[in-house]
Amino acid sequence: MSYFRDNIKALEAYVPGEQPSPGTKVVKLNTNENPYPPSPAAMAVLRDFDADLLRRYPHPYARKVREAAARLYGVEPAYVLVGNGSDDLLTMVMRSAAEPGRKVAYPTPTYVLYRTLAQIQDAEVVEAPFDDDYSLPVDELIEAGAAVTLVASPNSPSGTLAARDDLERLAGRLPGLLLVDEAYVDFADRDAMELARTMPNVIVLRTLSKGYSLAGLRLGFAVANPGLIEGLAKVKDSYNVSASACAVGAAAIDDQDWKNANAEKVKASRARLAADLKEAGFKVWPSQSNFLLARPVDGGAAAIYEALKARGILVRYFNQPRLDDKLRITVGTDDDNAGLVAAIKELSDS
Repeated sequence: MSYFRDNIKALEAYVPGEQPSPGTKVVKLNTNENPYPPSPAAMAVLRDFDADLLRRYPHPYARKVREAAARLYGVEPAYVLVGNGSDDLLTMVMRSAAEPGRKVAYPTPTYVLYRTLAQIQDAEVVEAPFDDDYSLPVDELIEAGAAVTLVASPNSPSGTLAARDDLERLAGRLPGLLLVDEAYVDFADRDAMELARTMPNVIVLRTLSKGYSLAGLRLGFAVANPGLIEGLAKVKDSYNVSASACAVGAAAIDDQDWKNANAEKVKASRARLAADLKEAGFKVWPSQSNFLLARPVDGGAAAIYEALKARGILVRYFNQPRLDDKLRITVGTDDDNAGLVAAIKELSDS
């Protein structure tokens, strides 16, 4: 006997990247955390946090974060909805717009949680394959005519950025929502935020996990026209963002200088790491994120992943079609990156 719906019984659960036990000494380049610390202003808020606020329920719409994000992007707070990480907001979108008989579409390979969330709602999934250079398959996504179309830009695991014109054409031709997931956009040269301000069916997601070095805080937000925000808010958990996360996150958003300076360091390290990997014989896709997709010359990605892990270096390996000959490598500090490259060269010489 099962107590679960048939589609949940058949569901293949999302598997996050490996998290080593506390105290384990590893070079962790597998889950795209920022190698630099959060804003000192944010940390000061955490240290001085009023314990009495933990006794009370937090603001149901995380007002401080909502107002900080609205100031940053030049919109009214009604354009912003805050979540317990951007994954929370993805769940809200699926709860509100996906169901049996409605399609969810996205290009692939991409963030595999999209498929999981669609299957939880028992929606029909349409996967439009990227070509080898990860150009957005606009015509195929338009043809799908989905209730929800998701585009990660920059995309994971490729790190590639969708063209603004392609996103605008998609939004103008789709019958449903276009969600642009900009989790990694703090490391990119451009964004699609203007579409959220001007187009009625576009939702742009942001997270504080990557650029702001706050993956452990679990905080993200959506920007869209107030009508969409109001609909999403109907299905959110009542108090989905903690008081401490709200206070720390608002301070981090207000400290753009710190976030941007760290992003520039990551971008410089990304360029050096890409050059070093190419010199070691890897094909490396051009990245606008804080990671690189790299294919070893012989395609033996699984063996390299295991050998690096044995040396205390974690990178991400996806055992799935079109990715099983590649590694996704987070950009770490220059010392971390140098250790990775040295280990790869040792493996190639052995």
